[in-house]
Amino acid sequence: MRKIELLSPAKSTEHGIEAINHGADAVYIGAPQFSARISAGNDLKSIEQLINYAHAFHAKVYVALNTILTDKELEEAEKLIYQLHEIGTDALIIQDFGITQLNLPPIALHASTQMDNRTTEKVLFLEKAGFEQVVLARELSLSEISTIAQNCQVKLEAFIHGALCVSYSGRCYFSQHICNRSANRGNCAQVCRLPYSLIDSKGNYIAKDKYLLSLKDMNRSAYIKEMVEAGISSFKIEGRLKDVSYVKNVTAYYRRILDDIIENNNEYQTSSSGKSIFFFTPNIEKSFHRGSTSYFLNGRKKDITSFNTPKSIGESLGRIISCFKGKIELQTSKKMANGDGCCFFNESGQLVGFKVNNADGNIITPADKIQIPQGTLIYRNFDREFEQMLSKNSAERKIEITILLKSTINGFSLTATDEDMVTCSIEKEFTKELAKDEDKQRKNCSDILQKTGDTIFRVKQVELPDKTSYFLPASILAEWRREVITKLYEKRIQSHPRTLTKLPQTHHSYPLKESDYRENVHNAAAKAFFQQHNCAISEMSYEKSNTEKVDLMTCKHCLKYSFGLCSKDNNRKKEYQEPLYLVSQSNKKYQLHFNCKDCTMRILPPQKNI
Repeated sequence: MRKIELLSPAKSTEHGIEAINHGADAVYIGAPQFSARISAGNDLKSIEQLINYAHAFHAKVYVALNTILTDKELEEAEKLIYQLHEIGTDALIIQDFGITQLNLPPIALHASTQMDNRTTEKVLFLEKAGFEQVVLARELSLSEISTIAQNCQVKLEAFIHGALCVSYSGRCYFSQHICNRSANRGNCAQVCRLPYSLIDSKGNYIAKDKYLLSLKDMNRSAYIKEMVEAGISSFKIEGRLKDVSYVKNVTAYYRRILDDIIENNNEYQTSSSGKSIFFFTPNIEKSFHRGSTSYFLNGRKKDITSFNTPKSIGESLGRIISCFKGKIELQTSKKMANGDGCCFFNESGQLVGFKVNNADGNIITPADKIQIPQGTLIYRNFDREFEQMLSKNSAERKIEITILLKSTINGFSLTATDEDMVTCSIEKEFTKELAKDEDKQRKNCSDILQKTGDTIFRVKQVELPDKTSYFLPASILAEWRREVITKLYEKRIQSHPRTLTKLPQTHHSYPLKESDYRENVHNAAAKAFFQQHNCAISEMSYEKSNTEKVDLMTCKHCLKYSFGLCSKDNNRKKEYQEPLYLVSQSNKKYQLHFNCKDCTMRILPPQKNI
């Protein structure tokens, strides 16, 4: 049976614990240093706390150490990796091949999506190099995923939800170029979320002041079954910078989808223990999103962009019936509440937000005076009641156990066995005294042993096999129960099935015989790795070499396609002449290069100011 993993983001220990409570089989969290989200690092003590909590459910904790490193930082990284191994980290997510050259403890390595893992050849290379799991490029289709899975044995991980990078991961140098903030060093300035204009070679505007590199957010909830069948084993939710309510809601939503798939197919099983019960109805439309797209999972489509805004638009409420005396009448079936946040696109295509002061059925009163044309579609990007619900205890996760109470020669034994057959027993000397009312005593024992309080356990069954019932004070029995459950909890953490891996010394050939800055080689150890694997590196990383001959970004997103200019489209517009240029608000002009054979778009360094 193939184990299926739901992998959730953890900005902090709190986020990670809530992800586990809401059904995650694994969480990924930033290391104290060298994480691709520089503002989402965590200290070792906090990570260890999360690891202990997760391991009790046999859930895993992956630590992101996925930036490219300097030679000096490699020494620091080696020390940190040993510390992470000692506290029980299940795997490291890395980008820098230099890490593989270090004296590492036996810790599993996952190949970050920052390695640009989009071909069978690349994934096979990583498999032979000893990686336990490979995070595939977001741009791959179901067919491409299936081809990789059929030719590789390594576990495959894929994103299913959250924000999208417009560039192939690891192939974006735009932020470094503009702000001297490297995405490969964990400090992306998100310049793709800024407005740009698109012009042709004659200066004609195709689009003006639009968010031309801003994509909608990924939502593949309708295709999880197909992804499982294609060969994905780990389903990843983006969001190490998102708030805890996002983590709760989105994790719970996908947990239900995966549970349904697993329960209806005996080829799959969950990769952790316990069952989550939710005290709310998960709804991903209510968490931060810029609109939804399955991206390129089913081929190229025109629904991937968010040209009008890089902000969250939320769920659709309905259209304006009328505006009168400071009130708005909506055609909606959804319940509104005081304090909700709403938004709409005005006639210029700009997103305008407002707060609801008062809600009375389908009539709302905005906090500020606002006039909205009849028929305008209104969205809710903050549901106050939903957020309040998620701010409280919104789920619990329990592991089922059986408790067995038996008499012994000198007293009693109490045994607790969980759903993974982890078992723990205690024996107590106790003077036996026959119960006056055997039926009542058996019921009292069962009731006391059923109680597990705020532990992670739920008693499925209490077994009392002795035909004769003895009197046991409730306080004594409760004390024994607490002791055996505490020991079972500790034993579960100790028995967590951790993968201990020592990297093999390999010299098989890299898919390329020669490469340049695009391999992001930032240190001597990484360069040595490529040399060992028969790939010559002609230049170091862009961050180090600062070469002028660079593609600032390589995307599968294509602006020619978005605006009906694709050469493969028989109905394409013909009034624009190439080359096309992106123009920033500071009047920097970036030429676009289109590879129509591979369906990719490259952004080149800027021309002179216009």
